[in-house]
Amino acid sequence: MTQASGRPLRADAERNRRLVLQTAGRMLAERGTAVTLNDVAREAGVGVGTVYRRFPDVQALIDALHSERFTVYLQHAADAAQQHEEPGRALRHYLLAAATQRARDPALEVIIEHASLDHPEIAEMSNELDRRVDGLVERAVAAGAVRADFTSSDVYNLLYMLGTVSDRTERIAPGNWRRYADVLFTGFGLQADPAERTEAMTEGQMRQAIWPTQS
Repeated sequence: MTQASGRPLRADAERNRRLVLQTAGRMLAERGTAVTLNDVAREAGVGVGTVYRRFPDVQALIDALHSERFTVYLQHAADAAQQHEEPGRALRHYLLAAATQRARDPALEVIIEHASLDHPEIAEMSNELDRRVDGLVERAVAAGAVRADFTSSDVYNLLYMLGTVSDRTERIAPGNWRRYADVLFTGFGLQADPAERTEAMTEGQMRQAIWPTQS
């Protein structure tokens, strides 16, 4: 992110920008799009003007968060293709990396739902991620490393399901979503890694997940 002049932001300005983005992501996860820029500024402990100088409205803030997220997912897809010649391992690498990222980011669904998908930069990033994921899936299917009917839509649905589990359980049983990732990956034909198996949640943990206000 640069200033309008194209010069890099000063170190303190970049720190403030990062703080605003991190705070906004957390608040979007907690409150949805009812969040205002004034709320973000107050929560981040910065001046309202500091926020408005970078983000004229909440939509601009959401779009910046979307670009930030998709940059990470694009890198995960690139790493998967570059680090693994075997197509099944490449696909599994991406799925695990993306699911791990999603588990840390409960705001992601809100950000994707409300981003300006017709904005050229956001549309291009989304299309590029689609192309990279399509490539990983097509190679894995062609190699017989995954079920023949596996498609890119399965990737997004898998990540959505695992994200829903992590949103509910990550605070109580960190990493528990990996147990269900293992089951889902195996069901689609991807090889499981016994070293990554996770124990089932205890009854007490399940109660905390289902009735968090009573714990």
